[in-house]
Amino acid sequence: MAVNWTKELTDQLDFHWQVHTRPKLAGLTDEEYLWEPVAGCWTVRPRKSDDEPGTGPFTIDFAYPEPAPPPVTTIAWRLNHVLVGVLGARIAAHFGGAPAAYDTYPYPGTAAEALEQLDGFYAQWVAGVRSLDEEAMARPCGPAEGPYGKYPMTTLVLHINREMIHHCAEVLLLRDLYRSR
Repeated sequence: MAVNWTKELTDQLDFHWQVHTRPKLAGLTDEEYLWEPVAGCWTVRPRKSDDEPGTGPFTIDFAYPEPAPPPVTTIAWRLNHVLVGVLGARIAAHFGGAPAAYDTYPYPGTAAEALEQLDGFYAQWVAGVRSLDEEAMARPCGPAEGPYGKYPMTTLVLHINREMIHHCAEVLLLRDLYRSR
């Protein structure tokens, strides 16, 4: 029996998104979005100068390489990481989406804006993956993925599924901690 990798991979992510993640993000408030559970969190902040990452009125805390140990991050930071580094850049590179990079992204300063963007990017990513046939899933990712460009698109899709499940679980845990503080 042949495996339809496109169906299996999109079904895995879509189940996680539709059943586990997105319903539990409903009602996310700005206070939760920006809540800093410990001192020194990385988050999304009002812009103070033009040399900070992003465009628009908000910026994101960011350093490369990141400090060791890395700072605890807020829901805002984690959702913006998903928007830019997990989904946005990949949609741009592989499915014709608008460019998305940490230094030029217009970071949303509210929970509602972040969730609206997340819903849009999620829909674009899943539609893009669903458009891939068996041959496209086996084709190398290409130069947009740097040293991983020689790996098949299936490897990238598996990576994005893992990133989405991982980071969305972190966001939901932070919501639990916020509610229980």
